[in-house]
Amino acid sequence: MKKLLGVVIILAVAILMTLTVPDKKAHKEAMMKAIKEYVDEEAASMGIGDNGLARAGKNVVTKAIETILTSKLKETNYLLFNTTHIQMKEKDQLLSVGLFGQVITFNKDMLRKALEEAAEEKAEAKAEKKRLKEEAKAEKKRLKEEAKAEKKRQREQEKAQRKAEKEQRKAEKEQRKAEKKRQRELEKQQKDSND
Repeated sequence: MKKLLGVVIILAVAILMTLTVPDKKAHKEAMMKAIKEYVDEEAASMGIGDNGLARAGKNVVTKAIETILTSKLKETNYLLFNTTHIQMKEKDQLLSVGLFGQVITFNKDMLRKALEEAAEEKAEAKAEKKRLKEEAKAEKKRLKEEAKAEKKRQREQEKAQRKAEKEQRKAEKEQRKAEKKRQRELEKQQKDSND
């Protein structure tokens, strides 16, 4: 009888766990609450007051983190409980565990590390984007210079061709002139020999 009671209790707990697994939205809300508390504590420890500008800055940080969570947060359901994780530096980082309708979130050190890694990834992405932009700019400049050099080469080639044609016409003109002169001299010699 005790064994049967134990099995029934275990089954009841398993069914209760299955029915009370929190959804992804509950995980995200719990994490955002923890993030907001963390940002507030960090701002207080840095001596940043609670004025309008500080609140705006905190909201920007919180929204940026929320955007990252929205795009990268993945949920894994194990039937009795579930977890959420995010991929950081090519490895999955556990962020929260959900069971019995509750979400247990990460600790602050893990959050600090995750934020630092996110900032580092963002800086790396920005540097990579800048590098690619500079490479594209250099390639565009190289292609432009090549096109300019090709255009210059074509102009010089056309100029040389025109010059060669002009010299050929000049030579032909000189040749016709010399031919006419020789013809006149022959005619003059014939005329002189006839006289």
